[in-house]
Amino acid sequence: MDTAIIKVARFSDSDNAPLVQLLSRHGLAVRVQPAVTPIPGSFWGDEEAGLIGDSLLVSPDTPIHSILHEACHYICMDDNRRRGLDTDAGGDYEEENAVCYLQILLSDEIPGFGREQMMRDMDSWGYSFRLGSAAAWFEQDAEDAQAWLLDMGLITASGKPAFRLRSER
Repeated sequence: MDTAIIKVARFSDSDNAPLVQLLSRHGLAVRVQPAVTPIPGSFWGDEEAGLIGDSLLVSPDTPIHSILHEACHYICMDDNRRRGLDTDAGGDYEEENAVCYLQILLSDEIPGFGREQMMRDMDSWGYSFRLGSAAAWFEQDAEDAQAWLLDMGLITASGKPAFRLRSER
């Protein structure tokens, strides 16, 4: 798949200051790499975001969904995994679902982006959900992800982001 031709919102498409500020609230520093070089810490390669320590590495053409997905891995992992983080965020099935759910919630914190755009971009990129789309999953089949995030203290009882990192329990 030639990801360069997939129409999704990318880091360079608009003012990215709100996104950078959102990630800094979670202790992540955004490091912008030149567009023509491989992104260090990228598990998937190409223009996908990378994670090394508390740095989220992106290029101008990195999709916003990829940036938030990797950021949410950082938010959802425990302190021990976060300390040794280099490229592979790890995690289990439940955590991966929580990451996807949280990236949709956090997308509402980015002016001009929001959850509808996030879910369209996730579908366009090829994220796979049992009900066939990110929106159907989020609205009808994500209770387990929501419960996981609530249990870890990453969302409030009203379903809003708590703007904190998971810690050891």
